[in-house]
Amino acid sequence: MKTLKADKPFLLSVILLMVAGLTIFSSASLGLLARNGPSFTSVFLNHIIFGFVLGTIAMIITSKIPYRFWRKNALYIYIGSLFFTLLVFVPHLGFAHGGAHRWILIGSFSFQPSEFLKIGFLVYTAAWFSGMKDKVENFRYGMLPFLIISAITGAVMLAQPDTTTFMVMFFAGLVMLISAGDKLRHVALLFLAGVVAIGVLAIFRPYVMQRITTFMNPADDPQGSGYQIQQSLIAIGSGRITGRGFGQSIQKFNFLPEPIGDSIFAVASEEFGFIGAVSLIFLIVFFTMRGLKIAARSKDSFGGLLTIGIVILITAQSFINIGAMLAVLPLSGLPLIFVSQGGSALLFALAEVGIILNISKGSRV
Repeated sequence: MKTLKADKPFLLSVILLMVAGLTIFSSASLGLLARNGPSFTSVFLNHIIFGFVLGTIAMIITSKIPYRFWRKNALYIYIGSLFFTLLVFVPHLGFAHGGAHRWILIGSFSFQPSEFLKIGFLVYTAAWFSGMKDKVENFRYGMLPFLIISAITGAVMLAQPDTTTFMVMFFAGLVMLISAGDKLRHVALLFLAGVVAIGVLAIFRPYVMQRITTFMNPADDPQGSGYQIQQSLIAIGSGRITGRGFGQSIQKFNFLPEPIGDSIFAVASEEFGFIGAVSLIFLIVFFTMRGLKIAARSKDSFGGLLTIGIVILITAQSFINIGAMLAVLPLSGLPLIFVSQGGSALLFALAEVGIILNISKGSRV
């Protein structure tokens, strides 16, 4: 048996994504400074301290925790993450914004406990599938438990509501189910059921329907629901091949909504052009491929499945964000991990990266 060190190429991809993200975020933040100077400092410090600094510390800590710890305590972690997420509904602790109850306020810092639920969901799902081994293809031991876990998780997420995040979590779990060996016909039926569920949500959740109709016809309401897409495409197109240069974006000043959030890829494309945008996408792809390679060589199924779940969760959010800015996917509100604003999202993403780094230290047979 040969003990492996942490996967250096994977760690390098994370470091490069963090450097790129900090560079892009710093420039995009100037747009916030011009619009609302008093909030600039708190937002910037929240992202740097809560995201980069605490996130790096969390990554170092989780990289040193033997990954079997997560399997041993999977049920407790999942239940704890559910209760922790429900705290958003506690008066004077959780707070709402735009009709959504997704945050807990800790002093001057806001925090999304659903980020913890993502880890709990993935850890417990990986633990269950790895424990069932050859039984996963049996509906009773594979698909049915997955549906139950997803229903419980979905009830908490949709109550906030945070529909898109739950859909990404469900997709990551579905990829784990396929990787664990479930029958493709089960997955196909579940996929069709998911499409129907989205249709039902669109009927009962007006904002879901609005995102779908805006995606289909973004030019119908250029000053309303289609405004963000129109301004994003202007920013991306004006970047051309090499971009306007660092800090030179025009669209981030009073044009692009959420220049440090949903629209940050458009800012990056405007300033660094096609070359910069493709380079960022390449880094995400390399992160994904290297992560899947770690999963493939993991010494046990739990490590492999958990790595797959984490990698798919992070990259799916990122590519959905990029796709929305390019008008090839509906707007989602999901962050571009490592780049856009979201201290708690970055904190937990780096903690999840640490878990993968520990898994990469496993032994090759």
